[in-house]
Amino acid sequence: MHPYLTRALRALGPAIPNAPLFEACRAGFGALTGLAAVSLFLLLLPGDTHFGLYLIAPFGATAVLIFAVPSSPLAQPWSAIIGNLVSALVAVAVCLTIADPTLRLVLAVGLAITAMILMRALHPPGGAVAMTAALSPDAIRDLGFWFALSPVGFGTAILVSVAVIYARLTGRHYPFRQFTDQNPHGTDDHVPTERLGLSEEELTQILAQYRQSLNLGVEDLARLIGAAEMQAAGHRTGPLTVGEIMSRDLVTVGPETPLDQIAREFRQHGFTSLPVVDPEDRFLGIIFQLHLIRSDPDHLPYGRDAQGIMSRDVPTTAPQAKVASLLTMMADGACDAVPVLEQGRLTGIVTRTDLIAALARESLKRPA
Repeated sequence: MHPYLTRALRALGPAIPNAPLFEACRAGFGALTGLAAVSLFLLLLPGDTHFGLYLIAPFGATAVLIFAVPSSPLAQPWSAIIGNLVSALVAVAVCLTIADPTLRLVLAVGLAITAMILMRALHPPGGAVAMTAALSPDAIRDLGFWFALSPVGFGTAILVSVAVIYARLTGRHYPFRQFTDQNPHGTDDHVPTERLGLSEEELTQILAQYRQSLNLGVEDLARLIGAAEMQAAGHRTGPLTVGEIMSRDLVTVGPETPLDQIAREFRQHGFTSLPVVDPEDRFLGIIFQLHLIRSDPDHLPYGRDAQGIMSRDVPTTAPQAKVASLLTMMADGACDAVPVLEQGRLTGIVTRTDLIAALARESLKRPA
């Protein structure tokens, strides 16, 4: 096939990577939930609500943004609420002053876009809000500027509110994180993977230089650069595998091990983590010292024992995995040790100390 034709076909193909089924379902169910909440609100409005106009199509477009791409600057609460509201106000004003349908339509959309940009609230569904109003002049004359407040303003606010709650429940961030947000430890330092030596202003300039200010937030850019640096660093570890650096002579506890015995194990061995296994060495979870310090013995879900404080949702790896894969797991400080499993059974563990020692040895092997 001719190279030009190949490039043209690729350009017409999908521009976004494959998404996990869970993420697709998460976004779809979120949009369903948000639109259901808006519909319920509109149905409860008193009097003649012009329901066909009130449940406007742009709400569907807003739902796509805030539930499927919640990190986009175009999907943030200010952009969504103010963008739709300003567009509605502009469109109503145009409808009340311009009689010609074609002129009314193009003016409403064009002026809405201008107003959104000036308000720093560009939100693509805002253009659809303006068009919806321009195509329904009779209903707009009846509703007047109330249309901008309800359904547009209130409806968008409900969608955003549902999106904020839904993101928290499903492990996403919405609104997107700010560059100055505190890290998980409650301090102002960025997490290690995002300490880039670049200021917020410099990252903002990068986004502006590549015309990505409308597609990506500063915090997201910092996370992507940090992740790319960690991936590149992993390439310099060579063919080293997890099995070559992991600790094999392990101290473990069972799920019913009392908390006082766990504390004794930590004091005796000086470890920062203890794996929890069943009698057949099947991995059940891991206990970090922090879990023991923070635990309230009187309010544990499974009693005053290991299973009451252990973490079940932790990253794991296999002996044949590359050491490079551990860098992103352990660099952010949230995980001090990664269990190594074979067919569900614990065969080793890699601590942050093991990883640092291995990287130090590899660096000594490279010529200066």
